[in-house]
This record gives sequence, C-alpha cells and structure tokens, in this order.
Amino acid sequence: MNDLTLRSATPADVSALLDFWKSAAEGTSISDDEAGVGRLIARDADAVVIAEREGRFVGTVIAGWDGWRCHLYRLAVAPDARRQGVARALLDAAHQRFVALGGRRADAMVLDHNALGRSAWEAAGYAPEPQWSRWTRPLG
Repeated sequence: MNDLTLRSATPADVSALLDFWKSAAEGTSISDDEAGVGRLIARDADAVVIAEREGRFVGTVIAGWDGWRCHLYRLAVAPDARRQGVARALLDAAHQRFVALGGRRADAMVLDHNALGRSAWEAAGYAPEPQWSRWTRPLG
C-alpha cells in the first residue's frame, strides 16, 4: 500500500471525479455534475480526498465538515483496487481531518441496497442508527 498517494481535489479533477464515480460508486446524486462538484471543490477542496496509484484514481471520499458535524459521502474504490486497504486509508485521512477541525463523530451516507458499501462501512466500525431517517427536499 505504500504506492498509494492521498491528496485533496483540485478544480482540474472535476471531470475525472465524475467519471470515476460512474464506475466505482453506487448510485448518483443530484449534485453529480460539473457545477455541483466544482462548487464543492471551490468551497472546500480538502473535503474531497482522492487516492491515486501511479497517477490513476483508485478511491475517493468526501469528508464534509459544516462546523458542527462530520459527514462522509462518496467512499468509492475502483473495483480492481478493492480489499487492498484503499478505503481504510481514505477513512483514516477523513477521520484525521475531522479531529483536526474539532469533530467528535462522523456519519456516513450509505444506500440501503448497497450490500458491498454496507459491509465496508461495518468493517470500518460504523453502524446504522435505526432511529434516524434521512429526509430530503429538492431545491429550486
């Protein structure tokens, strides 16, 4: 795993991130477009952690901090790089970011039907909280 490089996203990564998520992530988001990802990187590039191996994206996580809570999104690992410690390295980096910012607990968005994702989150020590439901409303 010493050939893995972690870095923050740059504006030049927007297109590559969108392409990577199509092949490595489960589901899509209303913000999965160049404008949405561009805004995220412009606001907080350090929130988007990219794992690379030999210049190729092999994983990502969005470690969002709103000043109060720590939110994790888009933990994705390339299919041919899974079970090699990429997700663990990304989550370790996200957790370090959160602690440095004053965070106390991280939460993760995980699709209920994503069995692979659920097992990865469980392996990292996360568990669902059955007393919560996510409520959403599109804006605009």
